[in-house]
Amino acid sequence: MPVSLGINPITWTNDDMPELGGDIPLDVCLSEARLAGFDGIELGGKFPRHADVLAPLLAGYRLRLVSGWYSAQLCRRSARDEIAAVAGHLELLAALDCIVMVFAEGHGSTDGDRHAPLSRRPVLADAQWPAFCDRLNTVARHLRTRGVRLAFHHHMGTVVQTGDDIDRLMAGTDDDVGLLLDTGHLVFAGADPVAVAKRHGARIAHVHCKDVRASVLDDVIARDESFLDAVLDGVFTVPGDGAIDFPAVLRELRRHDYTGWLVVEAEQDPAKAHPLTYARMGHDKLTDAAEAAGFEILRRGDSVA
Repeated sequence: MPVSLGINPITWTNDDMPELGGDIPLDVCLSEARLAGFDGIELGGKFPRHADVLAPLLAGYRLRLVSGWYSAQLCRRSARDEIAAVAGHLELLAALDCIVMVFAEGHGSTDGDRHAPLSRRPVLADAQWPAFCDRLNTVARHLRTRGVRLAFHHHMGTVVQTGDDIDRLMAGTDDDVGLLLDTGHLVFAGADPVAVAKRHGARIAHVHCKDVRASVLDDVIARDESFLDAVLDGVFTVPGDGAIDFPAVLRELRRHDYTGWLVVEAEQDPAKAHPLTYARMGHDKLTDAAEAAGFEILRRGDSVA
């Protein structure tokens, strides 16, 4: 099955903590992403948001736009209001031929608050799940009219964080709602990425590949740190530099005929983790693991659809 390799600009600059790479220009991020071997990149805060500006900019670095993060508020507002809110973002992704939208629920999230310990993340009451899932279904159907699949991102500090949360989300939604499998967030939340891929492989629409430093993870959980402090402590790294068995994850994805993007997304302090060095490491390790699992790596000019 064909896949393409992309990277998230958080390797260079972190939108939630501007002190991490805030001084690194966008052209450095784009040029080094290409130097590392990637064919695509996700959106970041420094990117222009007009298609007629962004498209030629990325083309100049021989990069495709993979997708872009969207933080929804479906716990508190209607699907109609969410569709209106996401319109500009959807227009940009569709104009640049993205096949997925990275979609997370942001209501009450604590992932961007350095004062919020991991234990304070929001939790949906049983009575809230049906309406939440119904609204998500409606938004996902709307995205598909523009050729974009909703890829729901389970995430630390949000209402969909654990393996059980993911199971409930998948059970309550239609196939239009795809799942973004994020290896690092799953392990952080105490779940097994291979097991989640086995249960929901048919719904996986996008994959974020981040590794976890096990000793750091144990420490931040024991001290109930905030998510951002865990990032500063170095809980995440690129594939092959931590404890996650990426060959096993990718073999499971291959068994489910996954096709799309594999995206290196490993937020670190660029002053400690040299971005180009880690981008190259992530690209090379992920390439080896994907090819060993039986995937064909597409290059620029080929289609991932």
